[in-house]
Formats: sequence, C-alpha cells, structure tokens
Amino acid sequence: MPEAADAVKPEGEGEAPAEEAHQSQEITGLFLQHPETTVAVTGTDIVFTAKVDSTTLSRKPTIKWLKGKWLDLGSKAGKHMQFKETFDRATKIYTWDMKIIKVVPGDAGAYRCEVTSKDKCDSSAFDISVEAVNVEEEHDIMAAFKRTDAGEDEGSLDFSALLKATKKKKKPVVDEEKADVWEILKNAQPSEYEKIAFEYGITDLRGLLKRLKKMKTVEPKHSDAFLKRMESAYSVDKGKKIVLEVEVVDPNAQVKWLKNGQEIKSSAKYIIESVGNIRTLTINRCSLADDAAYECVIGEEKSFTEVFVKEPPVTITKLLDDYHVVVGERVEFEVEVSVEGAHVNWMFEDQELSRDSHKYRFKKDGMKHMLIIQEASLDDIGMYWCFTNGGRTKGELDVEEKELEVLQNIADLTVKAEDQAMFKCEVSDEKVTGKWLKDGVEVLPSSRIKLTHIGRIHRLTIDEVKPEDAGDYTFIPDGYALSLSAKLNFLEIKIDYVPRQDPPKIHLDTTGNMVSKNTIIVVAGNKLRLDVEISGEPPPTVVWAKGDTAITALEGRVRTENRKDLSCFVIEGAEREDEGNYSITVTNPAGEDKANLFVKIVDVPDCPENVKCTSVGEDCATMVWEPPKFDGGVPVTGYLMERKKKGSTRWTKLNFDVFEGVTYEAKRMIEGVLYEMRVYAVNGIGMSQPSLNSKPFMPIAATSEPLGLKVHDVTDTTCTLKWLAPEKIGAGGLDGYVIEYCKEGELPKIRLPRYLRQKYLRRVGDKINLTIPFQGKPRPKVQWYKDGEELDVRVASIRNSEVDSILFIRSAERSHSGKYELVLQIENMEARAILEIRIVETPGPPEVVKVTDVWGFNAALEWKPPKDDGNCEITGYTIQKADKKTNEWFTIYDHNRRTNCTASDLIMGNEYMFRVFSENLVGKSEDFCLSKDTAIIPKIGLEYNPPPFKEKDMQSAPKFIQPLLDRSVVAGYSTAISCAVRGFPKPKIRWLRNKIPLDENPRFLMQNNQGVLTLNIRKPSQYDGGKFTCKAINPLGEDVVECTLLVRGMDGGKGGGGRVGVEYRDGEMD
Repeated sequence: MPEAADAVKPEGEGEAPAEEAHQSQEITGLFLQHPETTVAVTGTDIVFTAKVDSTTLSRKPTIKWLKGKWLDLGSKAGKHMQFKETFDRATKIYTWDMKIIKVVPGDAGAYRCEVTSKDKCDSSAFDISVEAVNVEEEHDIMAAFKRTDAGEDEGSLDFSALLKATKKKKKPVVDEEKADVWEILKNAQPSEYEKIAFEYGITDLRGLLKRLKKMKTVEPKHSDAFLKRMESAYSVDKGKKIVLEVEVVDPNAQVKWLKNGQEIKSSAKYIIESVGNIRTLTINRCSLADDAAYECVIGEEKSFTEVFVKEPPVTITKLLDDYHVVVGERVEFEVEVSVEGAHVNWMFEDQELSRDSHKYRFKKDGMKHMLIIQEASLDDIGMYWCFTNGGRTKGELDVEEKELEVLQNIADLTVKAEDQAMFKCEVSDEKVTGKWLKDGVEVLPSSRIKLTHIGRIHRLTIDEVKPEDAGDYTFIPDGYALSLSAKLNFLEIKIDYVPRQDPPKIHLDTTGNMVSKNTIIVVAGNKLRLDVEISGEPPPTVVWAKGDTAITALEGRVRTENRKDLSCFVIEGAEREDEGNYSITVTNPAGEDKANLFVKIVDVPDCPENVKCTSVGEDCATMVWEPPKFDGGVPVTGYLMERKKKGSTRWTKLNFDVFEGVTYEAKRMIEGVLYEMRVYAVNGIGMSQPSLNSKPFMPIAATSEPLGLKVHDVTDTTCTLKWLAPEKIGAGGLDGYVIEYCKEGELPKIRLPRYLRQKYLRRVGDKINLTIPFQGKPRPKVQWYKDGEELDVRVASIRNSEVDSILFIRSAERSHSGKYELVLQIENMEARAILEIRIVETPGPPEVVKVTDVWGFNAALEWKPPKDDGNCEITGYTIQKADKKTNEWFTIYDHNRRTNCTASDLIMGNEYMFRVFSENLVGKSEDFCLSKDTAIIPKIGLEYNPPPFKEKDMQSAPKFIQPLLDRSVVAGYSTAISCAVRGFPKPKIRWLRNKIPLDENPRFLMQNNQGVLTLNIRKPSQYDGGKFTCKAINPLGEDVVECTLLVRGMDGGKGGGGRVGVEYRDGEMD
C-alpha cells in the first residue's frame, strides 16, 4: 500500500492552476473557516460551520446559503433546515451554522456559502453526499462498540474521526514500512479486533468494521482499460498529502474521478493530472472530510479504493489528583490533554459516567477537562478514571461524614396567656434541616405556629399562647441521631379589675420661649404650636378659650388638636390680633384643673415718618425724620438710610451699622445732582418697610470770586469798572454781583483754594507745598498759627509775597497734622482762613482675634479695632484662613466693615487658623493679628438613604401603529412604501416580497428612522409587483403587516401593456 505523501512537496510539484485558486478550501478572502464537503447517512443530522473575522470590515457581514446556482436556502428554514448566527465580541468573529436534520437523499448536491460586507464578498463551495443505511443487521456483531458520544454523527458513514493511529518514530538505521491497519484488520480474526483497535488508537471500531464488511474480496481479473489499478485502501495522516495513481491502456483515454459517487472537479485541493498512461489524483492537506471511497472511471470500468484519515493520539499532560473532603463539599477533578477540544471518557470504578446525569457536571475549557461533583456524599467514595485514545489517569476520592455540633440548645420557657413563645436552637451546619415534635407528635405550621430556618438557626414561634400549648418540645435534625428538648410552661394569672380615678392635671412647660411665667412671645407670621401634657383617669375633657370665648375649631388658622395625654393649641401665621390672654381647662369626674397663658405678638416696627432735608453743602446734606408710631412690641434699636438719584431705581446704603439718632449727615454726594432719601427702622425682630421718599434736594456750593477787576474809565463823578466772571460758578448758577468800595486802600481778603476748604490729606513722607493767594492794600501783615499757637519755623517754612503766602513742609510727619490758620492784618482790619491738614499712614493690626463658636462647617470670629488707625478712619478688614495641614492662606472676606464675621464652607476633619488685616484710606496694615485658638471641624458620619426607585418596565412586544397601504405605481419610476412600529427592545425588521426575504437585493433599500420603516424600490418593473410583508421581531413577540403593490405599464394599458398583478399562494415561489 503506498504511503501518504509528505506535507511539503518540491517546488513546482502538485501546484494548482492559478485560475482555479478561487475554488480552494483554504482560509482566503473573508472566511476564517469554510464549510467542508461531507458524506452523510440517511436519517442522521449534519452541521456546516462558516466563520468570518470582522475586525477589518466597516459593516456587519451578511451570509447566504445556496443550493446549486440560485436556490436560496433561507426560505427553507424550518424543521428540516435550521440556521444559527453567533458573534464573539472579544475576537469580533461571526459564526454561522447550517444544520440539516435527518438527511434525505434529496439533500445531496453542490452547495455554496456566500458572505458579503459592503464592497467585499467571498464564496465557498462544498458538496453533500448521501448514502443509504446498511440494513444487514444479522452481521452487525460489533454493535457493542458503538460510540456513546457520537451525537449527530452516530451511525454515519462519514469516517472522519475513526482511525487515530499513533505516530511511530522511525528508527535511525532500519527504514521500516508503516503498519497498514486496514490490511491487519482484514487478515485478523474477529477476536483480535479489540486488541488491534487499542494498539493503533482506533476509537470507533464499530464503524470501521462496518466499512470492512462492505468490502468484497474480488479476484483480480483482466481489464481492457486499466494496466494497473489502485490498492483496495489507503491510509494517511491528517494534514498530509496523498496521491492516488492508476495506469491506463489507452494514453488518450479520458478518466473521471469520483468521491462517494460524486465527480471531483480539479481545484487547489484536488489536483487531477494526466501524463502518458499515468492518471493521478492528488489530495492536499487531508482532513476528516476526505475519509471516503474514491473511484477512477473509464467508460464502464472502474478502479475502486478507500482512503482512511488518521488522527494523532490524545495524550494526558496533567494527571488527576486525589481528594479528601467531607460530606456536602464540592469536588472538581481536572485533567489536561495534548489536543484542544479532544474527547475524553470518565468512569467511576468500573462504571462509565453519563453526561445526562444530574449529579455530575462535565466541563471543557480548551485543553482542560473537569468532572464536578457539587455535593459529595458517602456514595461517591472510590476511584475515578479519565480515558483518552492515548492514555488514562486516575484519582481517588475519600469522603468523611461531618459531625453536627450544637452551638445553642433549646431553653425551657414559662409564658403568660396571649404572650409569644419562641424556641431557638443553633447547629454547626446551615444546610441541615429538621422537624419539631410536641409530646412526640410532629408540629405543623399554622397561622399561629411558625417554623423558620435561617442559616444555622432553627426557630419555633407560637403566637398568643394558650393552655393547650404547654408540653415537651423536641427538635430532631434530619440524618443525625440527635435531639434537642425543652419544656413550655403556661402561667395563668388572675387579676381583679378595680376602676381607678385620678383628678386631671395640666403639666405646663414654662421653659423655652417663655419670657416670664405663662407668657409666650411669638413673632408675627410664625406658627405657634403649644403642646400641653395632660394626665387624669378617666381621660379628662379639654377646653381652650381666649378671654371668655371658647375655641372649638378643629381646622383653620386657629385650632385645637387633642390626642391621648396631650392637647395642642395651634396658631398658623400669627397676627397682631391674636395677642391676648388664653386659658386651658381640663375636667373629669375626679376634679378640674386650669392654666392661664398670655400670648404676645411681636413684629417689625412701622416705617419712620416725615423724612426731610434741612440743609445742604457742596457734597453733603443733613436729614431728619420722626420715629415710627408703632415699634412692633420691641424697642427700636436704630435706623438704616438709603439714597438714590432722582429718576433712578438703584438705592445705595449709607450705613451698615444701625444709626441710633434721628438726624444724619449724608456725605460723598455729587454737587448739582438731585437726590432722594428713605429710612428703615430696626428692632430686635427685624427691619421695617422703607419710609416715604424725601423731597428731592440738591447739594450746592457758593461761587468763587470774580477775576481781573480793573478801572476802565474815570470822570469827575463816575468810575467804570471791568472784571471777568468767576472761575467756578457752581451748580447754583450766577445770579449777579455785589460791588463795594471804600476810601483809600483795599480790605484784606484771603482767596483760599477750594481743595483746601476741606481736610487736606497727605501720607507720611510726602512733600507739602501750599500757595494761598490774598489781596489787600497796603500790603497786609501775614501771620501763621497752628492749633491756636504761632507756627514754629522749625515745623514748616513760610514765604510771603505781596499777593500770596506759601506753606512748605519737606517731609510730612504725623506730628504735622492739625489746624493751620492764616491771618492777614491791615491796621485794625483782618482776614482769617483755616485749613486742616491730616498726615495719614497704614493702620496697625487688629487686636485679640478669637474663635467664638464652631458649628457644622462654619466658624464665628471676633476681634477688636487696632490701637493705631493710621490717623484716619478704618474702612474695613481682610480675613484669611489656613488649614494646619498645608499652612496655605486664602482670603475669605475683603473690606469687611464689622469687627466680626462667619467663615463658611470649611472642610470636615480639618483644623483652621485665622488672621485679620485692618484697612484705611491709605491701604492694608503691614502686620496681621493671628487668632489665639483654632477651629476644628469634626467628622460626622453622614449616611444618605436614597428614596426607593422602581424602574419602569418599558419592554413591549412589537406593534405596528401605522400599516402598509396598497400602492399602484408606474413601471420605471422609483417608489417607496412606509409603515411605523414601536416596541422595546428594538425589534429586528425583515422585509419580504411574496414570502421571499429582500435582505440582499440591491434594488430594494430598507430604512429605519426612529421606528418609521421605509422600503425604497428603485425603478420597479412589471414583475416587481406582488404582496410585500414587513415583520418586526423581538424577544417578547412579533407583528406582521402586509400590502399589495401593483405595477402598471408605461403606456397605461394601450397596446396590450396593461397592468400586471401577480398573486402567490403559500409554499409557491416565482
């Protein structure tokens, strides 16, 4: 018998023609795995698998299973043919299976699998050969060797996985021929079949013997066509190449090669060659599908042979381990084999384990095979075996019985009538069940008796114990010689009832918001709820009253609520009219009690009255008003003022701290602008409504003196004067001039510049140079004073001229601050001007910063103003905080006017320090004051209990809400039909024409936009008419809608065109 050819051929030998490469079964194009040609036996099931890798595809691939050239098998899906699609998200591989159930002879033929993805496509052809069942049952003596794991292939004549021979290593010196198993079996006695099968790794001896029996020993006879025939059988290793060769008489003779009766076409796998008288068939990369009968036919003569494909033996790479467990534990035997997906057999002692058993689970993970026993018992003790066609291994299982321990015994109980009795015990095994007995009789659950088993604890609960429940109770665990007992004793108590009477009493709480005994203060608009505890037997009757009027309302703004041992008096939204004396009276047959209360309603005060302006200056105005008529029941503590420009709606606060007086000077106003003011009154409850706006007023100042006065003309009796208008007229305008004259000379007059008429501020170290013009004739005498004393020339330098006087200080100091007075004197006439100079600098730091309170995530701070204010008013404070962990300072307040503040948004678990800077007109103090103590924000366990959320079930079966409508169109003009569907999960949509799917027809475009389904038909012909069906399918069900499309000829019925309508019945195809 010729040996199987090596897998690798010399270059150029056995290569397939290039034009036939597309018929190869190799993994080319889109396919990772092609469906393979198969020989099936009538009545068996066969499965074909195709795999495609979608990692490089832009769209999901679609597949078609075809028989012959055109028959789409998708329309044949049913009990005989089944199609399945799966997708592995990890590897992005699509797998399609076509299963033919109970093969019939009509299933034989050529098949094709086509896969398409956008602009890519691939095709794979395969054949199915069907053989009849061998009915010679009288010779089936090897039925005992039938494979129990064959499944769909049981009894098939496809010997794809039958012969598995162990590869033998060639000896280095002697070149021995491989043993031909087929020849050995033909020449051996039947009693030696099993030994030979075990020696050569044959797993399906029954199938092999059936093939052996079919072969007939025919005496060689002379042939007119063949000079040399093929051997009766060949064997080849899986994946190798084999060459079948015959020698013919006529070198020009044409031969046919058949496989299982089907003609073989030349391809990359099957290479048919003709050289002289030699005809060869080369089979490349033999697979289990190539295990078949082959024939070479010339006319009426044939040369017959069979090819057997052998698989290498499966060896065990990891042996079984022994296990020692207790009853109820999980046991998992694991073994590893050399071939992934290989078949193994499991045995317990001498009995093969069935995969249909509920006790054992069989698991396969690559090369690992596992036998799992979920709960081991004493019956599982013994030896377990795992067999392959290349070896075996064993593992021993030892199971011990687990002892039951009593962790808590039952205790005796003594209970009273109508009480609850509960017996409780605890054992070591939570899976142990048991039963309860009372005086030897099993206790059954009822509405009053409950038996519970939670984990290791068993309970017997008896509600509303009765005298007949007394007795001995026993708990017996199932499967253990153990019992727990206790006794229930019934205690009967007799009580003589004597009615008791207690006089009523009111328990009035005078703490809390009471300002004095039996007086309650309520802020207007708030709710008053007064809960008064009451005692007395029998329960007393409660009556509330205001003055002499009883309050009986149970609903409304003022009402009473009575409960057991408690009476409530409620006022919703307290008003001033609710103030007064209230009383509560309680009575019962044993006596009476009464309590009086005074409810005082306090409110914000009324608004101030008669706000008016009494005087104005250049940038200031003096305002006065009258206190409010009603102070709200609480003394007025002060007032807040606001101003705005006339015609504006934006009010500006004039003070942040309450002002106690009723006269206020408003400053920093713009000259010539009309202003209005209003005032708020403040008491301990809050701030009143604003007063009525004052009458508009305007800050104005006097004009400056005229300029350039001179004598223009003089006569005997007249003198003509000329002058220039004042430099600054002011907002008040210029009404006229007042002219004065005197004899001989000029009165002294000081023309003080406007910027010196108010406080003149300069920083320490600045240079001061003030020029003050004056007039007077003769030249007046100039004298400077500081704070009433003559100015020392060492303090400031003075330079006088005929028309002005200059005050010069080279470097200003704080000591230069004060009131400076310039005096001009001409004989007994004099003129005076006072200017105030203030030398300022940055203030000192605040004093005594301390943390007064810490609550939640907040801290309250207080401090004292600085001792040194820098010779000007303190305008605010800057507050900073720092976490002791990082020591990084962050500003929390800028320009804070008060000497206190609240630091918010502090982080839980941190400790904070604080420091404060003071500010004035010059700037912020150079130094700061650090808080003596720190603020620690404690950690508080916060637990969030979200409200229960019940998710709404949105799932529903598909339902068409807009049906398809019948259409009549003209041939050659594109059209569309539409419908609408709803359902969740999103349904899968399929379109059919005359019950044939339209999935892959390029003339039909299917669209789905938010449940609106559209089928676009491109240029329909007269034969595209018929019944169109739309199916919507999801796991909850399906729905179908149909319509009829009629295609008319373009000539509209003239000349015999007419309309074409096609009707289809069930089971018919066009």
